[in-house]
Amino acid sequence: MLKAVILIGGPQKGTRFRPLSFEVPKPLFPVAGVPMVQHHIEACAKVPGMKEILLMGFYQPHEALGRFLVSAQQEFKIPIRYLQEYAALGTGGGIYHFRDQILSGGPEAFFVLNADVCSEFPLQEMLDFWQQHGNVHSFVMLGTTANRTQALNYGCIVANTDTHEVLHYVEKPSTFVSEIINCGIYLFTPAIFQHIGDVFQRNQQELVLCPYLGEESSNGWLRAEVIRLEQDVFTALAGSGKLYVYKTDGFWSQIKSAGSAIYASRLYLNQYSQCHPERLAQNKPGGPIIRGNVYIHPTASVDSTAVDHTCVLNTIVGWDSTIGRWARVEGTPSDPNPNDPYAKIDSETLFRDGRLTPSITILGCSVTIPAEVVILNSIVLPHKELSRSYKNQIILEVCAKALCSAEDPHHTSHLKLDTALGILHPSCTTPA
Repeated sequence: MLKAVILIGGPQKGTRFRPLSFEVPKPLFPVAGVPMVQHHIEACAKVPGMKEILLMGFYQPHEALGRFLVSAQQEFKIPIRYLQEYAALGTGGGIYHFRDQILSGGPEAFFVLNADVCSEFPLQEMLDFWQQHGNVHSFVMLGTTANRTQALNYGCIVANTDTHEVLHYVEKPSTFVSEIINCGIYLFTPAIFQHIGDVFQRNQQELVLCPYLGEESSNGWLRAEVIRLEQDVFTALAGSGKLYVYKTDGFWSQIKSAGSAIYASRLYLNQYSQCHPERLAQNKPGGPIIRGNVYIHPTASVDSTAVDHTCVLNTIVGWDSTIGRWARVEGTPSDPNPNDPYAKIDSETLFRDGRLTPSITILGCSVTIPAEVVILNSIVLPHKELSRSYKNQIILEVCAKALCSAEDPHHTSHLKLDTALGILHPSCTTPA
């Protein structure tokens, strides 16, 4: 018997995903046509012996999340529940807090997956690897190869080349350690809770002896329960003969920003030709011309004559938006270096050196772009009717004083990034 836990975080997390995550929780953001976390659920449901999938995070009860869980249970024919943490407890603290729920029914092992990654999810391969190399007291983490420079942005794994035992683990080292990085996907047995419990006991002792240590909190119990698998558990397990790495050559990427979501969509769309050809749009008589791997939402319709010479590249377009003829709406992709097979997406920040970082363009819901204008590397919040071209700007109001641009970085005080952007949807229109 197996279970799976998917760590979905909460509203304080994923700030680099703003403003897209204000209306729809980040785990439900559509990637390749389905909610981001559905890819994880689908992979877990395919593993023989999987009895239950638990989503774990600190989102408040949410109508959209509830609807999704009901729909996913019906589609995948497996119990799926959401366990709400009372606060952000870290990647290890949450599963330790809900250990009784995870262990209910007596699973021999359980997967833990971070929601903000895209992958082929070789879960069955990890299970086979564990059965061949491990025992009831050993655990498996999924690893992949990154280039030497970008590996510093991830957890780095030094492993025995013959046995694949993890000998050394460092989270985001300051100097080069290894090209093998942690993918945020794990296979644990119930024995992991003994190791997490040791960290919890140590945290409690530190609070008693030195209550000023660590994060500020008025609740000592909360502080003791904040546990990070990467820094607190894996670092101690490395070299003990209990932690192994299964290295995958399949695709993998983090989804930390809107730009990385576009890249993740491309990876999944490429995979659909093998696993979900029914999700890809096909050329049909009287229909639009389809080039490459394309997903069209069931609520969207594309007229075969809808050619208006408008160009939309590296852009997310919200509901009910209109883009005029001969307009160009374009962003800067954050894709990895295509000439480096081990390159990953670089971490994005909204501003760099006081200026807006060139990234994808985002149009909120009900945005109108007139004919013959250019919108480049900009974020347009909902319900805006533009009248001219913009470049490298966050458009809150259609007036000069409310703009933050690369040419005028001192206007950052006008930003209010917690303004809701609206749920993204393919229902946008272009004049035929």
